[in-house]
Amino acid sequence: MERPVGVTILAILALIGGVLGLLGSFGLMALGGVVAVGGAAGMSSHAVGGGSMMMLVGGFMLFQSVLSLAFGVGALMLTPWAWTLGVFAECLSLLLSLAQIVTGKGMGGPIFSILIAGLILYYLFTPNVKEAFGKA
Repeated sequence: MERPVGVTILAILALIGGVLGLLGSFGLMALGGVVAVGGAAGMSSHAVGGGSMMMLVGGFMLFQSVLSLAFGVGALMLTPWAWTLGVFAECLSLLLSLAQIVTGKGMGGPIFSILIAGLILYYLFTPNVKEAFGKA
């Protein structure tokens, strides 16, 4: 079966997002390490905690970036595991966005993320896309 155009678009966006996410996560983890080391060298204890949090967030961003890259490659090849990975990644995105709303971290960004993740999940569950991935 020929790859649907929407799957190609999602795969390319996932690859671009994965590469940019890798760069951002490495930068955030490096910055967190610098802040934590600076805190250990006599700065306030807030700096150490802030540096550790930056490293933790950077590590999570790294995980999401690797998921995006894997989905992008798998979607271009229409492998069945890529469909499952895409569904998992979008469900994770929904949960994280809901957590941001519940913890009061904002409304606009998380609501937009929920909308996008919902649309991607809807698209992944359409019969022709499931069939293209061998999931029908």
